[in-house]
Amino acid sequence: MNRAFFQRSLLVASFAGIFAAIVAFRLPFCPLASVLGVPCPGCGLTRATIALAHGEVQHALELHPLVFVLAPLFIAAMCSTAISYVRGPRRSPATVPSRTWLASRTVTALASVLMLATLGVWGARFFGYFGGPVQVETLSDWSRAHLATRSSSLKR
Repeated sequence: MNRAFFQRSLLVASFAGIFAAIVAFRLPFCPLASVLGVPCPGCGLTRATIALAHGEVQHALELHPLVFVLAPLFIAAMCSTAISYVRGPRRSPATVPSRTWLASRTVTALASVLMLATLGVWGARFFGYFGGPVQVETLSDWSRAHLATRSSSLKR
């Protein structure tokens, strides 16, 4: 096994582990939500994906109405990117045409429609549609709730 392949694999595994820990400890990791307390267009999507994985379809749709579209696309994009990164740079020109579909007008148009739909849902939620804005937890809220619980259990 080549050393660069091993290093890239270790880096991808480290990032996956960090993301898993963030999700497991329910840390707020959206910069907009955790600092300003304002939900971003994707707020609720991680929680919706987890709810969907647990079979809670209704709850997933309450957290983010586009979960059935965005979650699979995001997971596929992250997996594809991680695999491409671990494999390393390809020197063969034969691999270049396989990536041209990504730059096609059709994909660009579909991505634009998806972005507009996501922004539309985000804006509509501020007006009370789709269950209203998703509840967000700032870093200070999280630390108060979790660190206070930990310190009270240590005092006992």
